Amino acid sequence: MRVAIEAAPLSLTSGGLARYTSELGLALARCFPDDEFFLISDQPFHRPEGAPANLKQGGGPRTPMERRWWLWGIDRELSRLHADLVHGPDFAVPYLPRLPSVLTLHDLSPWMDERWHHAADRVRRRTPVLLELGIATMLITPSEAVRKQAIERFRLRPDRIVAIPEAAAPWFKWDRPPGLSSSPYFLFVGTLEPRKNLPALLDAWRHVRRRHPIDLVIAGRRRPDFGPLAEEPGLRLLGEVPDQDLPALYSGALAFVYPSLYEGFGLPVLEAMQCGAPVIASPAVAELAGDAAIYAGTSEELAHAMHQAIERPEWLADFRARSLSRARLFSWDRTARLTHEVYQEARKRFAA
Repeated sequence: MRVAIEAAPLSLTSGGLARYTSELGLALARCFPDDEFFLISDQPFHRPEGAPANLKQGGGPRTPMERRWWLWGIDRELSRLHADLVHGPDFAVPYLPRLPSVLTLHDLSPWMDERWHHAADRVRRRTPVLLELGIATMLITPSEAVRKQAIERFRLRPDRIVAIPEAAAPWFKWDRPPGLSSSPYFLFVGTLEPRKNLPALLDAWRHVRRRHPIDLVIAGRRRPDFGPLAEEPGLRLLGEVPDQDLPALYSGALAFVYPSLYEGFGLPVLEAMQCGAPVIASPAVAELAGDAAIYAGTSEELAHAMHQAIERPEWLADFRARSLSRARLFSWDRTARLTHEVYQEARKRFAA
């Protein structure tokens, strides 16, 4: 099989979509050495480091018209590659009546709460997805929760959409940090945006800090519609952190705190667990975290859990062990094998 993967997320230096595209491509090539996988994009990007020979960098737009209408003009590049199927891992697939396609729908946040996205952003994100839900032969979601939400909201046939969990990259593992470990800290990693519920986390941390001099480290890109956070003692705002620095951040945290109001999957939670960090999180990631997280959503619940993490080391050690055990249930090889089954099903349905 010759599979084209739309690789626009790889133009980003970090983030969940970039890691999903990179790690899935690597695992597919590793698990299916007789197949060929082509990364294609209208944006400059680097082939993932350590890629097997059968994970190849395909072409991009070769004319101004192809660049302007890439998702529609991509057909010429796929013809050059003799592709059997195209996968859009970033909410988008091209309209190609001659080829089967697979679309990954990571979450439904633009439809969930109007406070999470400005009106223009909701329109920008909703419109192409609505079109591509009708185009794609098969759909993938990262969780059963998103699958059920999509079936209900868009009236999709249940046999056309499959939940396949993601995984943390193998290089997320315990790594004692050289610098930040000098003082204890709670950690949040993720995009700074309204649905991440950061005001509740900040309120909880301020309450805890009245009794315990512990820092809060926040790492992540700030979305334009999320106002800047004011500096205050003990609050360390790192901005977007390079992927290679994240394992040390996770490993050194007293606990990873993730109070998000809604998640399609919650990849930072799994990354933290794989690095051995105890996790305090909202029920939005319950499908992923199972019994390995301490669940808290309101600022009061978060403050209580954070107090427990500081004052009960045996309790913290138990959840550290649970994190590592839970993380072992997920792997990119498993994700790749399940995704490959969807590719085969898409080809079969398209040919019928």
